[in-house]
Amino acid sequence: MNTHHRRDDELEEELPPSKTKIKKQMQELQDIGKTLTGLPNEKLRELDLPENLLEALTEYKRMTKFGALNRQLQYIGRLMRDVEPAPILAKLDAWNGVSRQHTAWLHQLEHWRDRLLEQPEALTELLAAHPEADAQRLRTLIRNAQKEKEAAKPPKSYRELFQALREIIPEPL
Repeated sequence: MNTHHRRDDELEEELPPSKTKIKKQMQELQDIGKTLTGLPNEKLRELDLPENLLEALTEYKRMTKFGALNRQLQYIGRLMRDVEPAPILAKLDAWNGVSRQHTAWLHQLEHWRDRLLEQPEALTELLAAHPEADAQRLRTLIRNAQKEKEAAKPPKSYRELFQALREIIPEPL
């Protein structure tokens, strides 16, 4: 019985991808192409795209008719088949500020802000880790943010504290 299962697995590995899977991949490439059409030309040049794809994207921006735009978008999708999408997606994510490292850094800053507002010893820890920080400014921002929260006022100092932490704690590269 084991040999029968092995043969089934081998047959599955030899089969080409299904039509549905191929269509899904093509639609994903076309979606990436549509995203690229919204980028300014200087950002497109940074992506190191093939010349024919760059020309197609530039031409798309000049078009105004709905049918022509759809045909051009399909053409862009076809040209995208010859391009490796991973570096493009990574660059787009970085430009959009959604890289995992960036998100983790923002969460770290939020965590520090919350600790500073709730735990008095957190400021001592922060100053020990970042001696270049302006202790007086941080104390003032913490005190003002706490007063704003108690008085149900807009969180001006709360936001300023986050900005101060952005300056103090460097973003990992």
